[in-house]
Amino acid sequence: MSIGLFTDKGKQPTEIQVREAVGSRIQLWDHLIQTVQKQYPVQQDFKFLYGKNYGWAVRFRIKGQLLTSLFPTQGGFVAQVNLSPDDIRKVLALKMSRNIQQAIERAHPYPEGRWLFIPIETKEDMRDVQRLVELRAHSRHLS
Repeated sequence: MSIGLFTDKGKQPTEIQVREAVGSRIQLWDHLIQTVQKQYPVQQDFKFLYGKNYGWAVRFRIKGQLLTSLFPTQGGFVAQVNLSPDDIRKVLALKMSRNIQQAIERAHPYPEGRWLFIPIETKEDMRDVQRLVELRAHSRHLS
């Protein structure tokens, strides 16, 4: 199963197709994008990432380093945030949504940290992802 909905590298989806796919969670999608754009000096692009198991995503980078990516899904979207082992320890000490906790449990621990893929289903999920993005930006001195 893929992370995102649009997994054909040769067919970049249009903004209309992305918005239709995200569906009822489009307000969460828009709000998260606007917040990242306002709070950080990001370069934004729409890119096919990591192959067919992931697909097309809106990617935000600062100084060439990934801040977060948003993968459209059918009826929603998934946020990717990569965190260091120290950041993971900090997050585990906080009270975060069930989706954040499950993303940490599912993510393979690498020496450099974990790639979290978090389905955004509620405003709480969105706020928690904003906290993770802020943690990543500050721990990597990106902002």
